Amino acid sequence: MQDAHNHLQDPRFDGIREDLIATMLTHGVSRCVVNGTSPEDWPQVAQLAELYPELVIPSFGLHPWKTPSPNWQQQLTSYLDTIPHACIGECGLDRWIKGYDIELQREVFTTQLDLASQRNLPLSIHCLKAWGLLIEILESRPLPQRGFLLHSYSGSAELIPHLAELGAYFSFSGYFLHQRKKNVRDAFKSVPPDRLLIETDAPDMLPPESCIDHPLEMELNHPANISKIHDKASAILELSSVPKNFQRFFESGF
Repeated sequence: MQDAHNHLQDPRFDGIREDLIATMLTHGVSRCVVNGTSPEDWPQVAQLAELYPELVIPSFGLHPWKTPSPNWQQQLTSYLDTIPHACIGECGLDRWIKGYDIELQREVFTTQLDLASQRNLPLSIHCLKAWGLLIEILESRPLPQRGFLLHSYSGSAELIPHLAELGAYFSFSGYFLHQRKKNVRDAFKSVPPDRLLIETDAPDMLPPESCIDHPLEMELNHPANISKIHDKASAILELSSVPKNFQRFFESGF
């Protein structure tokens, strides 16, 4: 079982991380992509990849909720030079947060998109309420040959064919199994099976209680819940290609 997007380095997991990983391994999680969000947590992502090389695929990105530091680009490039199999992300665009600066977000995102394109690296994109701008950017710049991932995709079904034509993969989060997320589940039925992935986004995006095999305090999402999420999602989506999709997108070419 593979988790296309989580945040195992998150400080909310401090003190229980080793137990989490042990549970992941004993419950069939073979690979997971651990996404950094800023230079502050990139060292923890790199350390996890060093400690658990068979489990963790590291990803280094500047999240649109984070304020860029003056030398963030140089730091990001350094991590990518040091760890050639790393991915880029989580990065993207977000008009949902208060006080957003969309032009700054555009600049930071396009810098990371260009890096991913130049190196043909997997790219994990966060997008909330900014689909028009995202498509405008994707249509106007070179894209990674391997494609890009729209993590926890929450856009409309109508956008999926064009995004897939541009090279998009779409990851389904267990959070979408909540009854109130029916529109998102319906949208995912339009995703081509060879572009579908599954994620936890742990410790966030807690799935419904029926999908929680491994409860944690403070309503944190355990990354080992990916197995139950997969089982529940398989009732509505064709998931037989997901392992091959994961390998093709994240691991081919390295």
